Amino acid sequence: MTGGAGYTFRGSVSVPSLLSDPNTPPVKLVCALWRDGRHRYYGNTPCQQRPYPSDLSDARWELLEPTLTAWRAELRGKGLDIGRPPEHDLRRIMDAILCVDRTGIPWRYLPHDFAPWETVYGYFAAWQKDEVFDQLNSLLRRLVREAEGRDAEPSACVLDAQSIKTSANVPSAGQGIDAGKKIAGRKRHIGVDTLGLLLAVLVTAASVSDNAGGIHLLSDIAEGHPRITKAWADTGYRTKVIEHGARLGIDVEVTPRDPAQKASR
Repeated sequence: MTGGAGYTFRGSVSVPSLLSDPNTPPVKLVCALWRDGRHRYYGNTPCQQRPYPSDLSDARWELLEPTLTAWRAELRGKGLDIGRPPEHDLRRIMDAILCVDRTGIPWRYLPHDFAPWETVYGYFAAWQKDEVFDQLNSLLRRLVREAEGRDAEPSACVLDAQSIKTSANVPSAGQGIDAGKKIAGRKRHIGVDTLGLLLAVLVTAASVSDNAGGIHLLSDIAEGHPRITKAWADTGYRTKVIEHGARLGIDVEVTPRDPAQKASR
C-alpha cells in the first residue's frame, strides 16, 4: 500500500514502533495513525478501505463509545485481561456486529477486513451476557424520548405478540405451532412505550400463549421501568395478565381491534 508522499507499507507495520523510532518521517507516521471513515487497520497494518453501509457514523459512535469503553474498563478492573493491552478497536467490533445484523450473513461469512469472526462473536456474546445491548437500547430510547419532548422514562406501555415462520436451520426444539394462526415457528412477545420504542422482548416457541408471554413481559417491564402504571393489550391477553399487572401496580387495559381496521401485511 502506498501512503502520502509515495511511502509504501509492506508487511506488518507496528504503530508503536513508528512512534518510538526517531527516524520515522512525519508523513509516514500521520498516514499510519490516520483512521477516519475510509482508513482502518488490518491487524497492525494501515490500509485503505471503503466503509460498509452498516458502519457506524462518527455521531453514532460518539453516543455508544462511553458505554463500551466503560465495559472494557470494568473488565480490566476485574483483572480478566490484566497486563494485555486491548487488541481490537471497539468501534470496529461494533461495525462487524452491525454488518452481521443488517445483512443476516452467518458469523463465519464475516468479511475478512474485520477481526476474525470468532473474536467478533466473542464480543457479541459477552455484551449480550453483560447486558451491554440493553444499556445501549435504554440510552438511545431516553435520548429519543427527550428529543420528542417526553420524560426520559415512560409511564405507559403497549404489549403485543407475533407468530412467525422460522428458517429450516432453526432447531425444532425451539419451535412450536400457533394453533389459532396456524403458523409453525416462533413467537416474539414485545413491550414498547407509546412511541413504539422497545422496552422488553421475549422470543418463544409459537405454541406459547400470549398470556404466558405477557406475564413475563410485565415482570420485566415492572423491574426495569418502575414508572409504568398503564399497559394496553389486545384481546389475546386475558384475565391472568390483567391480574398479574395489578399485582405489579400496572393497570392492563384490553382493547379490542376496530372491526373496520385491516391488518397490515
